[in-house]
Amino acid sequence: MSRHADLLELHDIDLLLRTVQRESCATRLRRLGYRLEGIDALRRRRERAASRVEPRWIPTYERALSRYGRGLVAVRERVCQGCFVTLPTSAAPDHGDTLTLCESCGRILYWP
Repeated sequence: MSRHADLLELHDIDLLLRTVQRESCATRLRRLGYRLEGIDALRRRRERAASRVEPRWIPTYERALSRYGRGLVAVRERVCQGCFVTLPTSAAPDHGDTLTLCESCGRILYWP
């Protein structure tokens, strides 16, 4: 997998865990007929996904996740979708698999 794919998987799992751990969301999901089993398996999967991400990116990702609710955001037309700042052309990665940070909000940027 690529760096982005590993980080995207980690981010998706974190968002799922956050949703099912909020009691108001869990209650609503149960009312809709969803069974909220397997949270421990989801936590184990998160650990496996985190182990595939380069260790130096984990603190940056977790800091942005706790501060903003999202640690990874997409870039659309050179605009960070987390803080909506237009990024300089030089911010674009040289390689498709290079992780970069938003200079304004500090989130990890995903350049689709």
